[in-house]
Amino acid sequence: MANEASSSTSLTVDEEDEILMLYGSESGWVEPLSYCDHLTSLSSDLTHIPTPDTPCNRCQHPAENWLCLCCKEVLCSRFVNKHMLEHYKQSNHSIALSFSDLSVWCFSCNAYLDAQVIMPLQSVHFTAYVLKFNEPPPLRAAECIEIAGNRAEGSTSGN
Repeated sequence: MANEASSSTSLTVDEEDEILMLYGSESGWVEPLSYCDHLTSLSSDLTHIPTPDTPCNRCQHPAENWLCLCCKEVLCSRFVNKHMLEHYKQSNHSIALSFSDLSVWCFSCNAYLDAQVIMPLQSVHFTAYVLKFNEPPPLRAAECIEIAGNRAEGSTSGN
């Protein structure tokens, strides 16, 4: 009796994947890449970027927008109207920064990139952070340890 109710609807693989991603069964810790072969396609000026509240250039949606780091176009995420994904497919511009959480994604690698470690991404991450929060990003744990170590070395060298 417990198995009497059955689903007459079948989902495509893409629909199943999207449902899994939306409801978190694919969630968990993601290790971002510290290198990407597509960094050569970055815009030469990533210190002058649109503000994080810039709407999608195509549909004007105000949230969940991404900044293309190749041409600096602002487009909405796959959870809105998928304009950034379409842009990647049409232009092959692989790398984008999320204005929601400031993560950087490479569509070609299908992976997040560590924007605080990858030198060519550090300036755009810093700029986006300041534009979003009106203050510089906090130091990472490794940077704090390095600074503390440098201070300790400096204080003992004078004795």
